[in-house]
Amino acid sequence: MHNSWLFIGIFILVAGVFPALPIILFHIFGPKRQTPEKLETYECGMETVGQTWVQFKVQYYIYALIFLVFDVEIIFLYPWAVAFDKLPLLGVAAGVLFIFLLADGLWYAWQKGALEWS
Repeated sequence: MHNSWLFIGIFILVAGVFPALPIILFHIFGPKRQTPEKLETYECGMETVGQTWVQFKVQYYIYALIFLVFDVEIIFLYPWAVAFDKLPLLGVAAGVLFIFLLADGLWYAWQKGALEWS
C-alpha cells in the first residue's frame, strides 16, 4: 500500500521540479544585463518584410484535425488488433463500436466537404 503512495509522491515531486528547473537555471545562469536586444523574441531566419500575419483557410485546420483523429485511431486499434483472438466478446464489441464511431465521423466530415480541396 505504501509503495503506491510513494510512487504518486515521487511523481508529484518530479512534476513540480521538471518545469521549475529551467526557470530557476535561467535566473541563475541567464543574462545579467538585460538589453532590448536580449529581451526581443528570437526567431530563426531573416526578418519578415511586409505584413507578417497571414490568414489561413479554416479547411487546413479541419483537415489536420481529421488526420489527427485517424492517427490516434491507429494507436488505439493496434493493441486491440494484436490481442483480437484473446479478447472476450465485450472487448470485440467495444472495438467494433469504436471503429463505427470513427467511420461515422469520417462520413460526417465527407458529407460536409471537409476532405475536398478547392
